[in-house]
Amino acid sequence: MMRTVTRTPFRLTPPGADLRGDYRSVVAPLGGTDDDGAGAADGAALVVCHGFKGFKDWGFFPHLCEQLAERTGIPVVSFNFDGSGVRDSDFDDLEAFSHNTFSRELWDLEAILDGLSAGRLGNVDVAPATRFGLLGHSRGGATCILKAGLRSQVRALVTWASISSVTRYESFADRWDAGETVIIPNARTKQDMPLERNVLDDMRANRERLDVLDSAASLRIPVTVVHGTADESVPFSDAWRIADAVGDLARLVGVDGGTHTFQTGHPFAGTTPELDEAIDASVELFTRGLK
Repeated sequence: MMRTVTRTPFRLTPPGADLRGDYRSVVAPLGGTDDDGAGAADGAALVVCHGFKGFKDWGFFPHLCEQLAERTGIPVVSFNFDGSGVRDSDFDDLEAFSHNTFSRELWDLEAILDGLSAGRLGNVDVAPATRFGLLGHSRGGATCILKAGLRSQVRALVTWASISSVTRYESFADRWDAGETVIIPNARTKQDMPLERNVLDDMRANRERLDVLDSAASLRIPVTVVHGTADESVPFSDAWRIADAVGDLARLVGVDGGTHTFQTGHPFAGTTPELDEAIDASVELFTRGLK
């Protein structure tokens, strides 16, 4: 039997941030039970984090969240990081984007987890959660690894195409040190997206706290590392490094021929075999890890 998934938008405003998100909850089918299929996990919640130049409604994210909620029976939260650059429309706040940092993203994710624990996400009442599963794509994968190492209620973790180190931003150091603003072109929107040196300053000031592999090595929870073997943005070797750091609790899923976004784009034109494989691996981990 199929579950009905309801989507409730929310707005959470912790100090200095404006987080827009969606809470997807599930309803057991009429005449059925929530033991159909994977089965729901009472007191659990899943949180999905986008990556660099991503947002909650980009491409595959709504489909992913619908699938996770329907197939696991667990509520799913997706949201825009405060520094995503997206408020009411596609990259309408480039000032926020330009000053985003990993520490800022960790604070944002903490606010989401705190809200779920309290049973309220800003203006919306939700089912209180006592344990979490995290899923992060690309840069969001690193944020989820770092948060999982800091918060004991995180019981399961999935990364998609995750970076294994925040030091990749060191490549811009000379330009920032020279007082330049780094410009990242967005081929889809044709925007020049500015990056100020905040991310570099944050990385240099918090090297130990932002050490992705060190955090991965500290985890004592099941972790599934999903990565396309043809990822054009983040090398597959990053997946090996993450899985190796986690050790025996890690499962590495190499999606054969998979690209950074698993052969999908924005707007979303439908699923692909590569995306289906990534979703299947995620459902398996969360069903097992959050019972």
